[in-house]
This record gives sequence, C-alpha cells and structure tokens, in this order.
Amino acid sequence: MAEEISNPLLSLIKNQGLIDDLQYEEVAAELKRNGTPVFQLLQDFGIMKVHDILHVMASNLGTEVVSLRDHELSPDLLKLIPANVARMYHCVPVALNNGMLQVALADPLDPAHADEVGFASKRDVQVVVADPAEIEKAVDRYYGQEEAGDFSQILKELGSDKEMERAVNEAGAMDDVKQVENLANQAPIVKFVDLVLFQAIQDRASDIHFEPFEDEFRIRYRVDGALYEMAPPPKYLALSVISRIKVMSNLNISERRLPQDGRISYTVANRQVDLRVSTLPTQFGESVVLRVLDRAAVNLDLDTLGFPQYLHDYVAEVILRPNGIMLVTGPTGSGKTTTLYSCLRRVNTIDSKLLTAEDPVEYDIEGIMQVAINEPVGMTFGKALRSFLRQDPDIIMVGEMRDLETAQISIQASLTGHLVLSTLHTNDATGAITRMIDMGVEPFLISSTLMAVLAQRLVRTICKNCRTPFEPTEEQLSLLNLSAHDLGDKAFHYGRGCSTCNDTGYKGRKGIFELLIISEAVRLLINERAPTIVLRQKAIELGMVPLRDDGLRSIFEGDTTIEEVVKYT
Repeated sequence: MAEEISNPLLSLIKNQGLIDDLQYEEVAAELKRNGTPVFQLLQDFGIMKVHDILHVMASNLGTEVVSLRDHELSPDLLKLIPANVARMYHCVPVALNNGMLQVALADPLDPAHADEVGFASKRDVQVVVADPAEIEKAVDRYYGQEEAGDFSQILKELGSDKEMERAVNEAGAMDDVKQVENLANQAPIVKFVDLVLFQAIQDRASDIHFEPFEDEFRIRYRVDGALYEMAPPPKYLALSVISRIKVMSNLNISERRLPQDGRISYTVANRQVDLRVSTLPTQFGESVVLRVLDRAAVNLDLDTLGFPQYLHDYVAEVILRPNGIMLVTGPTGSGKTTTLYSCLRRVNTIDSKLLTAEDPVEYDIEGIMQVAINEPVGMTFGKALRSFLRQDPDIIMVGEMRDLETAQISIQASLTGHLVLSTLHTNDATGAITRMIDMGVEPFLISSTLMAVLAQRLVRTICKNCRTPFEPTEEQLSLLNLSAHDLGDKAFHYGRGCSTCNDTGYKGRKGIFELLIISEAVRLLINERAPTIVLRQKAIELGMVPLRDDGLRSIFEGDTTIEEVVKYT
C-alpha cells in the first residue's frame, strides 16, 4: 500500500471509512504527482460529491456549511480581513457575531490557517465550511484588484513608521535577539513578507532575492531566467524582514556570521509551495535567496520537455537499459534536475527499485527512495552511493557528479548492473568527458560505462499573445553566423510586449538540447584522451546537433528570439 499521506482531509475521509484502500492509493498518488487539492481529487475519482465532503468536514469541526453563491459581503465586513491574507489563505469573512468573526476557509481543517487569519484580523475566528470554488470566486470578486494597492500602501506605512524604524535600529545595535524576533512577528512585517512571497509566486518566480546594501534594501525575483526588481522597501526593514524569513524557516535568528539553509512550506491559493531558503552573511547584512519549488508550475513528464523527436526517442530508450551512465550537463538553472526527474518518472514502475542522492531533495516523487545529502554530518554523495549498492537498486540518480569519489562509485555501480543518471556542470556535452578525465577517472572506464551526455539550456519563449514577425538585420544574422541567402522563407519573431507577459515579450521557457551519443568512434577518441575540440568535431561529423543549431530550430519555429539563443549558446 502507498505510504501515508499527511493531508487532513484525506486522513479524515479514510478514518471514517468513506474511501477504500485502492481509492486511497489512487488519490494519494495523484496528490503526490500533481499537487491537485484532495477536495477536487475526491470528486474527479467519483468517490464523493461536493455536498458530502463539505458536511464531513463541518461535522468534524463542529461547525456549519454555508453557501456563498447568493451571499453578499458588506464592505465593512471585508475590511476585517486584509486582501493579502484573503488571497494567501483563500478565505472570506462571512459574518461578525458578538465580536466573533466567522470565516470560510478553503482548507478549514488546517488550524494554522485559522490562527493566521485571526492574527491578521485581530479577532477570534470561528471557521465555517464552504465550497472552495465559491470561496475562490468570492476572493477574486472582492479582493482581486487590490494587490498593487496593498503593496504600495504597506510600503508607504512602513516608510513613515518612525517608531518601528527606531525599534529596529535599536534592536540591531544592541544585538537583542528577543527584540529582533518580536519585531519579525509584528503584523506589518508579517503582512509585507507575505505580500512579497505571494506576488513573486503568482508571477511564477523561480527565485526570490532579499539583498541588503549600504544605502538600500533590494528585493528582486527571477521569472523565466530574468531578474525583476520590486519597489524597494525602506533600508531599515532589512533586519526584521530577513529575521521574519528565518523565523518562518526555523533558522537561528542570532546566527548572522555563517550561512544557513532551511525550508518553508507555504500555502498560496490553496496549493502547497515549498521554498528553499539560503542565507549568506555579507558586508551590510544577510543576503537571503528563496528557491520556489512549485509542483503546479513544473510538469515532470518526459513528453512535455520539448525534446526533438529523435532525441526524445533515444533518451526514452537509454533509460530502459539495464546498466550504464547517462549524464545531463549545463549551468545552474538550466533544468537538469527537471530532466532527470522526468526520466525517473518514466521508469518508476512497480518492478524497479529507484534510489536518488540529492543536495537537497527538490521534489518528492512517489515510489522513489530519495536521500538528502548533508555534508556537515558526514552524509556525502560518496557515503550515500556506497550504501546504495547494498540496497539492491535497479536505477540510481546522483544529484551531481562533483568529485572523483562520486564518479568512481557511479562507474562501479554501472559496471555491476545498475543504470546511473547524474548531472555535471559543463558548457557542452563533449566537455563532460574532459571534466571526468580532469577529475582523475581513467578514460577506459568512461568509454566502457558512459552511454550518452545531454547538454541543455533554458531559453525564454515568445509570448503567444503579442508574437510579431520581423525581418532580421544583417548584424543580427551575423550573430548566428547566417546570411540572408541561408534563410529562404524562414520567419523570425519577437514579442511586442502586452499585459499577458507584463510587457516583457516573453512568457515561459523551453529547452534547447545537444545530445552526444557515445559511439565506437567516440569511445576510441576517449581512450586516446583526445581534446574536447576533437571529440566535438567527431560528434558533429557523426550527426550530433550542437546547442546553437537546436536554438535555430526554436527560432524558426517561432518559439524564441535571436537574442535568447545568442545569450545561452
């Protein structure tokens, strides 16, 4: 049977005998796979109807079910819950009776949400149950357009709050940990941090940066590989905002001299998002970066990665082989882990044992044993891999082949009948071979175990809403080593910029790829320690499509621009 899933509604339904073991496993697996709310899954699988689910939750909480369909909410009532809180926890105020605020929550079984709403509204809260779809419509209707106003308003309030500025400066000067923690939990700071996180996640940010400088405190977030700056908050807020993030991620507030790593489990629009937190001491305070791990924004499916057909077919065949090594290479943020996860999902069957060693584990995947590397306590890639070989696995994923020990054990695993998937940080596919030789791996071991190297980049895709054809200049064509004679009837496009893409001209990203197949001719060159350029020339001669050429394919298909391909290849 599937492992127990920590979801209050699913556990409640199971404990009341309203779902059998097979149905439970199906719902649990889908929940793990896509993060779809259990409320929706119970309906999709035909297990329970909306009316029945609502009454089960209400009965468990000792409360009532309310309908929001014809329920008009007054402006005075709506003011009791700030807009950012309503959007974040997906809730609306229903009534105010003798000082007790009745609130309909999309996830009423999570007591933490009720506590947060009570804290923000400064009132005692009674949770009532309503259809999440009706709650979502009410939130959009009553709170939908206030986001920018909320942000500018709270910035204005914090900028003019001299009392808070004095308290923060005093706490920082005295290094008073208790006072800093108190400030981090004050309502304006909590609201500000929640607004920043909500805005960034709604805009599909992959990373959020909090950066203190000598005269300013900058907040930026990365969308589709490009950084955008938010309206800068007052400089004095750096200490309390960063402390708030450390409180949320259970980090040590008093430790500002050493880097720390943590994790925040965050709820946005009734879906769970994990934030990986990294702090770094700098000259003017701690820099904090949050990596957004949003399962709803990532589709871990080999068929949706955008591989050309020949490449898709080859990778799908390689990962079914009983042994050997496949490497995925590229710089940080090029989607290597997503590609490997998608490969694992494809081969994750009941008759295969899969083990991964990751630093850290980014996404939980049902049916795969995932091990987090923790070097401070001695849990290294090498130690994990040595243990893996005693766990009788069929397929092993190594988060990164970063040293000789890891490479040697991976090769040993391959030679003893295991399929090994891993990543390397190199600029192209042939560079991975040179990198392994530089680590100290013997060439004959590389040539006898390595099956393929996939190099990849992520380029921004043109917004489909404002995509416009244009005639490239000779200068633009020269960047791609093309001339007007090479083009024929091929079209070029760019994004004009519109409200859909926030006037950037881009929306989303796609991969461009370079696949090196280790053929007999390439094996001979590896054994001769041939330099990268010779390996590359031979691979192209044998049919390898370089990254730049695959980028041209994306340009001619109208998916991306000349500038993006030139930037990443």
